[in-house]
Amino acid sequence: MSYASRQAIPKSAGIQRDLFYGYDVWLLTAIIFLIGLGLLMVASSSVTVADRQYQDPLYYFWRQSIALSIGVCLSLIVLRMPMQVWEKMSGFLLIVAIVLLTLVLIPGIGYEVNGSMRWIKFWPFSIQASEPAKFCVIAYMAGYLVRRGDEVRSTFSGFIKPILVLILISGLLLMEPDYGASVVMFITVLGMMFMGGVPLSRFFSWMLVAITALVSLAILSPYRMQRLISFVDPWQDPFNTGFQLTQALIAFGRGDWFGAGLGSSIQKLFYLPEAHTDFVFAVLAEELGLFGSLLVILLFCFLVWRAFVIAQVAEANGKLFAAHFANGIGLIVGIQAFINIGVNMGVLPTKGLTLPLLSYGGNSIIVTCMLLAVLLRIELENRQIRRISIPNRQGYKNGGIYVT
Repeated sequence: MSYASRQAIPKSAGIQRDLFYGYDVWLLTAIIFLIGLGLLMVASSSVTVADRQYQDPLYYFWRQSIALSIGVCLSLIVLRMPMQVWEKMSGFLLIVAIVLLTLVLIPGIGYEVNGSMRWIKFWPFSIQASEPAKFCVIAYMAGYLVRRGDEVRSTFSGFIKPILVLILISGLLLMEPDYGASVVMFITVLGMMFMGGVPLSRFFSWMLVAITALVSLAILSPYRMQRLISFVDPWQDPFNTGFQLTQALIAFGRGDWFGAGLGSSIQKLFYLPEAHTDFVFAVLAEELGLFGSLLVILLFCFLVWRAFVIAQVAEANGKLFAAHFANGIGLIVGIQAFINIGVNMGVLPTKGLTLPLLSYGGNSIIVTCMLLAVLLRIELENRQIRRISIPNRQGYKNGGIYVT
Protein backbone atom coordinates (compact mmCIF):
# COMPACT_ATOMS: atom_id res chain seq x y z
CA MET A 1 0.00 0.00 0.00
CA SER A 2 1.35 3.41 -0.96
CA TYR A 3 1.97 6.28 1.43
CA ALA A 4 -0.99 8.21 -0.01
CA SER A 5 -3.41 5.31 0.49
CA ARG A 6 -2.14 4.74 4.03
CA GLN A 7 -2.85 8.37 4.79
CA ALA A 8 -6.29 8.09 3.19
CA ILE A 9 -7.43 5.69 5.91
CA PRO A 10 -7.54 7.42 9.30
CA LYS A 11 -5.70 5.75 12.13
CA SER A 12 -8.93 5.71 14.14
CA ALA A 13 -10.44 3.39 11.48
CA GLY A 14 -7.98 0.61 12.33
CA ILE A 15 -9.31 -2.61 13.81
CA GLN A 16 -7.20 -2.54 16.97
CA ARG A 17 -8.00 1.10 17.77
CA ASP A 18 -11.73 0.63 17.16
CA LEU A 19 -11.83 -2.36 19.48
CA PHE A 20 -11.32 0.12 22.30
CA TYR A 21 -12.84 3.38 21.09
CA GLY A 22 -15.17 2.71 18.16
CA TYR A 23 -18.28 1.26 19.82
CA ASP A 24 -21.84 2.51 19.66
CA VAL A 25 -21.83 4.51 22.90
CA TRP A 26 -25.60 4.55 23.39
CA LEU A 27 -26.01 0.83 22.73
CA LEU A 28 -23.13 -0.03 25.04
CA THR A 29 -24.54 2.26 27.75
CA ALA A 30 -27.96 0.57 27.56
CA ILE A 31 -26.37 -2.88 27.79
CA ILE A 32 -24.18 -1.95 30.79
CA PHE A 33 -27.12 -0.31 32.56
CA LEU A 34 -29.32 -3.40 32.11
CA ILE A 35 -26.51 -5.70 33.29
CA GLY A 36 -25.85 -3.55 36.39
CA LEU A 37 -29.55 -3.33 37.20
CA GLY A 38 -29.83 -7.08 36.69
CA LEU A 39 -27.12 -7.76 39.27
CA LEU A 40 -28.86 -5.45 41.75
CA MET A 41 -32.22 -7.14 41.21
CA VAL A 42 -30.78 -10.65 41.49
CA ALA A 43 -29.19 -9.70 44.79
CA SER A 44 -32.34 -8.00 46.06
CA SER A 45 -34.86 -10.64 44.94
CA SER A 46 -32.85 -13.68 46.06
CA VAL A 47 -31.46 -12.53 49.40
CA THR A 48 -34.11 -14.23 51.52
CA VAL A 49 -34.30 -17.55 49.68
CA ALA A 50 -30.48 -17.73 49.41
CA ASP A 51 -30.11 -17.19 53.15
CA ARG A 52 -32.63 -19.91 53.86
CA GLN A 53 -31.21 -22.47 51.41
CA TYR A 54 -27.46 -21.81 51.62
CA GLN A 55 -27.00 -19.57 54.70
CA ASP A 56 -25.49 -16.97 52.39
CA PRO A 57 -27.77 -14.04 51.46
CA LEU A 58 -25.64 -13.24 48.40
CA TYR A 59 -25.25 -16.81 47.13
CA TYR A 60 -27.13 -16.19 43.85
CA PHE A 61 -25.53 -12.80 43.42
CA TRP A 62 -22.02 -14.27 43.53
CA ARG A 63 -22.96 -17.05 41.10
CA GLN A 64 -24.50 -14.54 38.70
CA SER A 65 -21.39 -12.36 38.99
CA ILE A 66 -19.17 -15.32 38.09
CA ALA A 67 -21.37 -16.16 35.10
CA LEU A 68 -21.31 -12.51 34.03
CA SER A 69 -17.50 -12.46 34.28
CA ILE A 70 -17.35 -15.52 32.01
CA GLY A 71 -19.81 -13.86 29.63
CA VAL A 72 -17.72 -10.67 29.50
CA CYS A 73 -14.51 -12.63 28.82
CA LEU A 74 -16.16 -14.58 26.00
CA SER A 75 -17.64 -11.34 24.67
CA LEU A 76 -14.18 -9.76 24.45
CA ILE A 77 -13.12 -12.72 22.31
CA VAL A 78 -16.24 -12.39 20.15
CA LEU A 79 -15.57 -8.68 19.65
CA ARG A 80 -12.24 -9.53 18.01
CA MET A 81 -13.74 -12.07 15.61
CA PRO A 82 -14.71 -10.75 12.15
CA MET A 83 -18.21 -11.67 11.02
CA GLN A 84 -16.71 -13.77 8.21
CA VAL A 85 -15.59 -16.28 10.86
CA TRP A 86 -19.15 -16.82 12.09
CA GLU A 87 -20.38 -17.05 8.50
CA LYS A 88 -17.92 -19.85 7.74
CA MET A 89 -18.88 -21.66 10.96
CA SER A 90 -22.66 -21.29 10.56
CA GLY A 91 -23.23 -24.83 9.25
CA PHE A 92 -21.04 -26.33 11.97
CA LEU A 93 -22.89 -24.37 14.66
CA LEU A 94 -26.17 -26.02 13.61
CA ILE A 95 -24.56 -29.42 14.24
CA VAL A 96 -23.41 -28.19 17.65
CA ALA A 97 -26.97 -27.15 18.51
CA ILE A 98 -28.43 -30.53 17.47
CA VAL A 99 -25.75 -32.44 19.38
CA LEU A 100 -26.31 -30.42 22.57
CA LEU A 101 -30.10 -30.81 22.39
CA THR A 102 -29.67 -34.57 21.82
CA LEU A 103 -27.11 -35.10 24.59
CA VAL A 104 -29.37 -33.49 27.16
CA LEU A 105 -31.98 -36.22 26.53
CA ILE A 106 -29.54 -39.09 27.19
CA PRO A 107 -29.80 -40.44 30.76
CA GLY A 108 -26.52 -40.05 32.60
CA ILE A 109 -25.49 -37.03 30.54
CA GLY A 110 -28.53 -34.82 30.91
CA TYR A 111 -30.11 -34.43 34.32
CA GLU A 112 -33.53 -33.37 35.47
CA VAL A 113 -34.42 -30.11 37.22
CA ASN A 114 -38.04 -29.35 38.17
CA GLY A 115 -39.34 -32.11 35.92
CA SER A 116 -37.39 -31.11 32.79
CA MET A 117 -34.25 -32.62 31.23
CA ARG A 118 -32.59 -29.35 30.19
CA TRP A 119 -29.12 -29.54 31.72
CA ILE A 120 -25.79 -31.16 30.87
CA LYS A 121 -23.43 -31.46 33.81
CA PHE A 122 -19.82 -30.42 33.24
CA TRP A 123 -18.27 -30.17 36.68
CA PRO A 124 -18.31 -27.64 38.22
CA PHE A 125 -20.65 -26.07 35.64
CA SER A 126 -23.95 -26.99 34.05
CA ILE A 127 -24.97 -26.18 30.49
CA GLN A 128 -28.61 -25.49 29.63
CA ALA A 129 -28.62 -26.81 26.08
CA SER A 130 -31.32 -24.46 24.79
CA GLU A 131 -29.26 -21.32 25.49
CA PRO A 132 -26.21 -21.97 23.25
CA ALA A 133 -28.64 -23.52 20.74
CA LYS A 134 -30.25 -20.08 20.32
CA PHE A 135 -26.92 -18.56 19.30
CA CYS A 136 -26.15 -21.46 16.95
CA VAL A 137 -29.55 -21.45 15.22
CA ILE A 138 -29.45 -17.68 14.62
CA ALA A 139 -25.97 -17.98 13.08
CA TYR A 140 -27.07 -20.90 10.90
CA MET A 141 -30.19 -19.11 9.66
CA ALA A 142 -28.18 -15.98 8.86
CA GLY A 143 -25.77 -18.08 6.80
CA TYR A 144 -28.59 -19.99 5.08
CA LEU A 145 -30.35 -16.77 4.08
CA VAL A 146 -27.11 -15.57 2.48
CA ARG A 147 -26.38 -18.85 0.65
CA ARG A 148 -29.96 -19.59 -0.42
CA GLY A 149 -31.60 -16.19 -0.19
CA ASP A 150 -33.02 -16.18 -3.71
CA GLU A 151 -34.24 -19.75 -3.33
CA VAL A 152 -35.93 -18.99 0.00
CA ARG A 153 -37.72 -15.97 -1.44
CA SER A 154 -38.80 -17.51 -4.74
CA THR A 155 -39.39 -21.27 -4.28
CA PHE A 156 -41.30 -23.42 -1.83
CA SER A 157 -38.45 -25.94 -1.50
CA GLY A 158 -36.02 -23.21 -0.48
CA PHE A 159 -38.48 -22.02 2.14
CA ILE A 160 -39.36 -25.45 3.55
CA LYS A 161 -35.77 -26.64 4.13
CA PRO A 162 -35.02 -24.28 7.07
CA ILE A 163 -38.55 -24.93 8.36
CA LEU A 164 -37.73 -28.66 8.56
CA VAL A 165 -34.52 -27.84 10.45
CA LEU A 166 -36.54 -25.65 12.79
CA ILE A 167 -39.08 -28.44 13.33
CA LEU A 168 -36.22 -30.77 14.31
CA ILE A 169 -34.82 -28.23 16.79
CA SER A 170 -38.28 -27.51 18.22
CA GLY A 171 -38.99 -31.23 18.53
CA LEU A 172 -35.82 -31.77 20.56
CA LEU A 173 -36.73 -28.81 22.79
CA LEU A 174 -40.24 -30.15 23.35
CA MET A 175 -38.84 -33.54 24.40
CA GLU A 176 -37.04 -31.91 27.36
CA PRO A 177 -39.72 -30.34 27.61
CA ASP A 178 -38.94 -26.65 27.01
CA TYR A 179 -42.05 -25.18 25.43
CA GLY A 180 -41.02 -21.56 26.02
CA ALA A 181 -37.66 -21.90 24.25
CA SER A 182 -39.27 -23.65 21.28
CA VAL A 183 -41.80 -20.79 20.92
CA VAL A 184 -39.04 -18.16 21.04
CA MET A 185 -36.89 -20.08 18.55
CA PHE A 186 -39.77 -20.63 16.14
CA ILE A 187 -40.87 -16.98 16.13
CA THR A 188 -37.28 -15.74 15.80
CA VAL A 189 -36.47 -17.90 12.77
CA LEU A 190 -39.76 -17.05 11.04
CA GLY A 191 -39.08 -13.38 11.76
CA MET A 192 -35.59 -13.64 10.25
CA MET A 193 -37.05 -15.22 7.12
CA PHE A 194 -39.70 -12.51 6.86
CA MET A 195 -37.09 -9.77 7.22
CA GLY A 196 -34.99 -11.65 4.66
CA GLY A 197 -37.66 -11.09 2.02
CA VAL A 198 -39.98 -14.10 2.21
CA PRO A 199 -43.33 -13.20 0.53
CA LEU A 200 -46.07 -12.16 2.94
CA SER A 201 -48.49 -14.86 1.77
CA ARG A 202 -46.02 -17.67 2.47
CA PHE A 203 -44.88 -16.12 5.72
CA PHE A 204 -48.38 -15.67 7.15
CA SER A 205 -49.50 -19.12 6.01
CA TRP A 206 -46.63 -20.74 7.91
CA MET A 207 -47.14 -18.44 10.86
CA LEU A 208 -50.71 -19.76 11.00
CA VAL A 209 -49.46 -23.35 10.83
CA ALA A 210 -46.89 -22.67 13.59
CA ILE A 211 -49.45 -20.98 15.86
CA THR A 212 -51.92 -23.84 15.31
CA ALA A 213 -49.26 -26.43 16.15
CA LEU A 214 -48.11 -24.60 19.29
CA VAL A 215 -51.68 -24.07 20.52
CA SER A 216 -52.46 -27.76 19.86
CA LEU A 217 -49.43 -28.81 21.89
CA ALA A 218 -50.57 -26.58 24.74
CA ILE A 219 -54.12 -27.95 24.66
CA LEU A 220 -53.03 -31.61 24.45
CA SER A 221 -50.73 -31.27 27.46
CA PRO A 222 -52.70 -31.15 30.75
CA TYR A 223 -50.26 -28.99 32.71
CA ARG A 224 -49.94 -26.48 29.86
CA MET A 225 -53.72 -26.32 29.55
CA GLN A 226 -53.94 -25.70 33.29
CA ARG A 227 -51.54 -22.78 32.90
CA LEU A 228 -53.69 -21.30 30.15
CA ILE A 229 -56.82 -21.56 32.28
CA SER A 230 -55.17 -20.02 35.34
CA PHE A 231 -53.79 -17.20 33.20
CA VAL A 232 -57.29 -16.21 32.06
CA ASP A 233 -58.54 -15.80 35.64
CA PRO A 234 -55.81 -16.35 38.27
CA TRP A 235 -58.06 -15.09 41.08
CA GLN A 236 -60.39 -18.04 40.55
CA ASP A 237 -57.85 -20.25 42.33
CA PRO A 238 -55.38 -17.81 43.94
CA PHE A 239 -53.85 -20.38 46.31
CA ASN A 240 -53.17 -23.12 43.74
CA THR A 241 -52.95 -22.76 39.95
CA GLY A 242 -53.15 -18.96 40.04
CA PHE A 243 -50.85 -18.45 43.02
CA GLN A 244 -47.73 -17.34 41.12
CA LEU A 245 -49.54 -14.84 38.92
CA THR A 246 -51.64 -13.35 41.73
CA GLN A 247 -48.52 -12.77 43.84
CA ALA A 248 -46.85 -11.08 40.85
CA LEU A 249 -49.86 -8.81 40.37
CA ILE A 250 -49.78 -7.92 44.07
CA ALA A 251 -46.13 -6.93 43.62
CA PHE A 252 -47.09 -4.61 40.75
CA GLY A 253 -49.85 -3.09 42.88
CA ARG A 254 -47.52 -2.43 45.78
CA GLY A 255 -44.98 -0.74 43.51
CA ASP A 256 -47.30 2.18 42.68
CA TRP A 257 -45.57 5.10 40.90
CA PHE A 258 -42.10 5.15 42.46
CA GLY A 259 -41.86 1.77 44.22
CA ALA A 260 -41.30 0.64 47.77
CA GLY A 261 -37.55 1.17 47.49
CA LEU A 262 -34.66 -1.05 46.45
CA GLY A 263 -34.55 -4.09 48.74
CA SER A 264 -37.97 -3.36 50.28
CA SER A 265 -40.05 -5.93 48.39
CA ILE A 266 -42.39 -8.04 50.49
CA GLN A 267 -43.42 -10.45 47.74
CA LYS A 268 -39.89 -11.85 47.48
CA LEU A 269 -40.18 -13.07 51.10
CA PHE A 270 -41.36 -16.57 50.05
CA TYR A 271 -44.65 -15.25 48.62
CA LEU A 272 -43.61 -15.04 44.96
CA PRO A 273 -42.05 -18.27 43.59
CA GLU A 274 -39.03 -17.91 41.28
CA ALA A 275 -38.67 -14.26 42.29
CA HIS A 276 -35.04 -14.05 41.11
CA THR A 277 -35.55 -15.90 37.79
CA ASP A 278 -38.85 -15.86 35.87
CA PHE A 279 -40.52 -13.16 37.99
CA VAL A 280 -37.67 -10.76 38.65
CA PHE A 281 -39.54 -8.04 36.73
CA ALA A 282 -42.42 -8.21 39.24
CA VAL A 283 -39.95 -7.63 42.10
CA LEU A 284 -38.40 -4.78 40.12
CA ALA A 285 -41.85 -3.22 39.65
CA GLU A 286 -42.54 -3.52 43.39
CA GLU A 287 -39.24 -1.92 44.41
CA LEU A 288 -38.81 0.68 41.63
CA GLY A 289 -42.43 1.34 40.71
CA LEU A 290 -43.99 2.29 37.40
CA PHE A 291 -41.16 4.61 36.43
CA GLY A 292 -38.51 1.95 36.98
CA SER A 293 -40.55 -0.59 35.01
CA LEU A 294 -41.07 1.81 32.11
CA LEU A 295 -37.35 2.62 32.04
CA VAL A 296 -36.49 -1.07 31.66
CA ILE A 297 -39.11 -1.53 28.91
CA LEU A 298 -37.79 1.53 27.06
CA LEU A 299 -34.23 0.24 27.30
CA PHE A 300 -35.26 -3.07 25.75
CA CYS A 301 -37.17 -1.21 23.04
CA PHE A 302 -34.09 0.87 22.31
CA LEU A 303 -31.85 -2.21 22.21
CA VAL A 304 -34.15 -3.99 19.73
CA TRP A 305 -34.60 -0.86 17.60
CA ARG A 306 -30.84 -0.33 17.50
CA ALA A 307 -30.29 -3.95 16.40
CA PHE A 308 -32.65 -3.45 13.45
CA VAL A 309 -30.95 -0.15 12.51
CA ILE A 310 -27.54 -1.84 12.60
CA ALA A 311 -28.96 -4.62 10.40
CA GLN A 312 -30.22 -2.06 7.85
CA VAL A 313 -26.82 -0.35 7.69
CA ALA A 314 -25.05 -3.72 7.28
CA GLU A 315 -27.40 -4.66 4.45
CA ALA A 316 -26.79 -1.32 2.74
CA ASN A 317 -23.04 -2.03 2.99
CA GLY A 318 -23.50 -5.44 1.36
CA LYS A 319 -22.89 -7.34 4.62
CA LEU A 320 -25.89 -9.65 4.29
CA PHE A 321 -24.79 -12.26 6.86
CA ALA A 322 -24.19 -9.53 9.45
CA ALA A 323 -27.57 -7.97 8.62
CA HIS A 324 -29.47 -11.25 9.12
CA PHE A 325 -27.52 -11.99 12.31
CA ALA A 326 -28.34 -8.54 13.74
CA ASN A 327 -32.02 -9.04 12.88
CA GLY A 328 -31.96 -12.40 14.69
CA ILE A 329 -30.36 -10.84 17.78
CA GLY A 330 -32.94 -8.06 17.90
CA LEU A 331 -35.78 -10.55 17.46
CA ILE A 332 -34.70 -13.10 20.07
CA VAL A 333 -33.90 -10.49 22.73
CA GLY A 334 -37.10 -8.55 22.03
CA ILE A 335 -39.38 -11.62 21.89
CA GLN A 336 -37.97 -13.10 25.08
CA ALA A 337 -38.22 -9.78 26.94
CA PHE A 338 -41.78 -9.25 25.64
CA ILE A 339 -42.91 -12.72 26.75
CA ASN A 340 -41.26 -12.50 30.18
CA ILE A 341 -42.68 -9.04 30.93
CA GLY A 342 -46.07 -10.09 29.57
CA VAL A 343 -46.10 -13.14 31.84
CA ASN A 344 -45.15 -11.02 34.86
CA MET A 345 -47.98 -8.58 34.11
CA GLY A 346 -50.53 -11.33 33.54
CA VAL A 347 -51.17 -10.62 29.85
CA LEU A 348 -49.51 -13.86 28.65
CA PRO A 349 -49.61 -17.46 29.95
CA THR A 350 -46.85 -18.44 32.38
CA LYS A 351 -43.66 -19.60 30.64
CA GLY A 352 -40.28 -20.55 32.03
CA LEU A 353 -38.36 -17.80 30.25
CA THR A 354 -35.78 -15.51 31.80
CA LEU A 355 -35.66 -11.76 31.23
CA PRO A 356 -32.44 -11.13 29.24
CA LEU A 357 -29.64 -9.52 31.29
CA LEU A 358 -31.87 -9.13 34.38
CA SER A 359 -32.99 -12.59 35.52
CA TYR A 360 -30.77 -15.02 37.41
CA GLY A 361 -29.35 -17.66 35.09
CA GLY A 362 -25.72 -18.25 34.23
CA ASN A 363 -26.26 -19.77 30.78
CA SER A 364 -28.72 -17.05 29.81
CA ILE A 365 -26.43 -14.16 30.79
CA ILE A 366 -23.40 -15.71 29.05
CA VAL A 367 -25.19 -16.33 25.75
CA THR A 368 -26.94 -12.94 25.83
CA CYS A 369 -23.60 -11.20 26.38
CA MET A 370 -22.14 -13.07 23.41
CA LEU A 371 -25.08 -12.15 21.18
CA LEU A 372 -24.80 -8.49 22.12
CA ALA A 373 -21.04 -8.63 21.54
CA VAL A 374 -21.76 -9.86 18.01
CA LEU A 375 -24.15 -6.92 17.58
CA LEU A 376 -21.45 -4.49 18.72
CA ARG A 377 -18.99 -6.13 16.32
CA ILE A 378 -21.42 -5.70 13.41
CA GLU A 379 -21.89 -2.03 14.27
CA LEU A 380 -18.11 -1.64 14.52
CA GLU A 381 -17.59 -3.10 11.05
CA ASN A 382 -20.37 -0.87 9.68
CA ARG A 383 -18.57 2.17 11.05
CA GLN A 384 -15.22 1.09 9.63
CA ILE A 385 -16.74 0.77 6.14
CA ARG A 386 -18.26 4.24 6.43
CA ARG A 387 -14.91 5.72 7.47
CA ILE A 388 -12.96 4.03 4.70
CA SER A 389 -15.49 5.11 2.08
CA ILE A 390 -15.14 8.86 2.89
CA PRO A 391 -12.94 10.41 0.20
CA ASN A 392 -10.27 13.02 0.88
CA ARG A 393 -7.48 14.72 -1.00
CA GLN A 394 -4.86 12.08 -0.20
CA GLY A 395 -6.45 9.07 -1.91
CA TYR A 396 -8.89 8.07 -4.55
CA LYS A 397 -11.91 5.84 -4.30
CA ASN A 398 -12.63 2.69 -6.30
CA GLY A 399 -16.02 1.15 -5.53
CA GLY A 400 -16.11 2.87 -2.14
CA ILE A 401 -12.71 1.52 -0.91
CA TYR A 402 -9.37 3.32 -1.06
CA VAL A 403 -6.70 1.53 -3.06
CA THR A 404 -3.08 2.15 -4.02
